[in-house]
Amino acid sequence: MQKVYINQLSGHAGEEVTVRGWVYNMRSSGKLMFPQLRDGTGVVQCVVLKKAVAPEVWEALGHAGQESAVTVRGTVRADERAPGGFEIDVADAQITQSVEGYPITPKEHGTEFLMDHRHLWLRSRRQHAILLVRHTVVNAVRDFLNRDGHILCDTPILTPAACEGTTTLFEVDYFGDEKAYLSQSGQLYNEATAAAFGKVYCFGPTFRAERSKTRRHLTEFWMVEPEMAYATLDDVMDLSERFLSSIAARVLEERREELKVLERDTSKLEAIVPPFPRVHYDDAVKILHEGHGRGELEQKFEWGGDFGAPDETYISSRFDRPVMVHRYPAAVKAFYMKRDPERDDLALGVDVLAPEGYGEVIGGGERATSLEFLEEQLKLHDLPREAFEWYLDLRRYGSVPHAGFGMGIERCVAWMCGIEHIRETIPFPRMLYRLRP
Repeated sequence: MQKVYINQLSGHAGEEVTVRGWVYNMRSSGKLMFPQLRDGTGVVQCVVLKKAVAPEVWEALGHAGQESAVTVRGTVRADERAPGGFEIDVADAQITQSVEGYPITPKEHGTEFLMDHRHLWLRSRRQHAILLVRHTVVNAVRDFLNRDGHILCDTPILTPAACEGTTTLFEVDYFGDEKAYLSQSGQLYNEATAAAFGKVYCFGPTFRAERSKTRRHLTEFWMVEPEMAYATLDDVMDLSERFLSSIAARVLEERREELKVLERDTSKLEAIVPPFPRVHYDDAVKILHEGHGRGELEQKFEWGGDFGAPDETYISSRFDRPVMVHRYPAAVKAFYMKRDPERDDLALGVDVLAPEGYGEVIGGGERATSLEFLEEQLKLHDLPREAFEWYLDLRRYGSVPHAGFGMGIERCVAWMCGIEHIRETIPFPRMLYRLRP
């Protein structure tokens, strides 16, 4: 007997097959039962006629509650009214485990309850759709960068020093009295591999010990970071544009059904096409001042600060696609960011702001190439010189203009899905007050 997955049923119409899965829902009407089965690839409705199966099979199916593990054997039949367009007329079934009292029922549950039962919540249709979109986003990221000539170079999770102060880093004991930190970014190491390979990227978990409870923050998330030798800020903006538009196109191509489940307005994703507006920080501040003058923003933004969530949302609302804000004040950017040669108070950095209130999805820019400048920055930021000697070597031996960016996968997935909180975009989220399950 052919064992098939639900998403393969279209190729087996009229054939007898075996499907293994779990009871997603159950309806019965006298001498008919309609168990819906899910198997991870989809949901199919089964039709069980009492007289067509053995009495013990009918009895067992009748007591199989939600999430009971079931194997059914039957004939695939096309039916436009059915989920996925096919049904299975069941001839036999085997109950691997009969379940009673599954905690997550079709009724309304609170967020805390669902998060406590995240290991089970993942089985719901909405969560399933979100994580399938995530799968496509991750594949799109890798495929784009691989095609673009970037080499995957994994960077360490344990690092010997905090790059920008220890307030938002997780400190761990290494061996003996030595301290290590969970990485916030692989970017400094990317600069070394870019000097070896030209165009590289790293892709892995990163950690931020921010005491933040906003819908945009996790303490553990996945980030992709491309880096390019002989590249400038303009190259970063060009790459960001092609990168994000490629991801959106892939999601639209592969995940139409999941976007329907999520009730996503796909016209918003169809608008993610080049060119993206490029707005100088000074002009972005003017946009905020104008909004404040019209009473659309409560607080007046002061030049020199970093944008908060309301500021990013307002700026991006002025455009129909992602907007790139570039040349931020150097004081709010990392120590390694190159200064604008025309204005030393500005850094050659860029944030790509997503529309619909999703805020910064990409942050990056051009890196400083001067050994003397970086030595001064280490002193100014009170960073341990010995931990950065290897990084300074990159400016001693073949220093060239280079640039790159980082993108958090969870923020991108939330944006693609059109969902409010990024806690649903990763199987097991880690947040300020959540370490379980």
